[in-house]
Amino acid sequence: MRRRVLAALLPVAALLATPAGALAAINEAYRPQDEFKLDPWFSIGPIEFNKAVFYVLIATALTCFSMIYVARRMQARPNRLQTAVESAFLLMRDNITRGNMDDRMAAKWFPFIGTIFLFIWFSNIIGYLPLPTNTEHTVNIFGIEVPSLALFAATANLSVPLVLTLVVWVSYHVEGIRAKGFGKYLASWIPAGVEGPARGPIFVIEVISHLVRLVSLSVRLFANILAGHLLILFMGGGLVVLLNVAVGLAVVIGIVTGAMAVAFFLFEVGLVATLQAFIFATLTAIYLGGAVAEEH
Repeated sequence: MRRRVLAALLPVAALLATPAGALAAINEAYRPQDEFKLDPWFSIGPIEFNKAVFYVLIATALTCFSMIYVARRMQARPNRLQTAVESAFLLMRDNITRGNMDDRMAAKWFPFIGTIFLFIWFSNIIGYLPLPTNTEHTVNIFGIEVPSLALFAATANLSVPLVLTLVVWVSYHVEGIRAKGFGKYLASWIPAGVEGPARGPIFVIEVISHLVRLVSLSVRLFANILAGHLLILFMGGGLVVLLNVAVGLAVVIGIVTGAMAVAFFLFEVGLVATLQAFIFATLTAIYLGGAVAEEH
């Protein structure tokens, strides 16, 4: 046990024992944040295409293709693909949608919530696949300059989660007004039993809480995916390049951070990508169900 502890502390000790001058020479040319810079590729009229648009189109195509493909190939004895899709279907229909609204609302809004879940899940998953999207650093293949491989996720760009959040925010308000009428819908924001002067401050707090949902719903998805990608970039060799340390120390640090990068990668792909899609879709169902509920 003692040997394992010493082995784990060895890279830290080596880093602390490094002369201050070696660590002071930080490699300013290495900018991992540039992985998320959106350089324009080409434009068609007012529409500008970049890698964020590219990833959004891939996620959209995968969402549509997977559902159409499986719907046309449903079998009495399901294969592995159909079994996996049916499990995802039951999760989206029973746990996420029906678990947070009545059957009438669930039948109406299930396609919307299911699409959001699948789109975010595909966006998160393909974000961990290295694709040739880095146009700043190219690779020459048979005389052709090809973009180098890079990790990027559309959901790591705040604009995409924010647009999804705006769609959800507007949708549940419209549904609430349609079900109750404008005045009764606003009145439903005040909990039953609150009377007198307290109704004013409570209503203001509720207004603020609805506005805060725009931030919480979008930033939660954006921050989790962005943080995961940055951790993988730093641990996967970025820290060594950034510190610009000597070769011997770089090998030691690289071994430790490389193992940590693999662990972060498996954690992000195995848990975070699905969890964030589940949370976003579940909160969407909760907001829609709460907008039409009789009681606050």
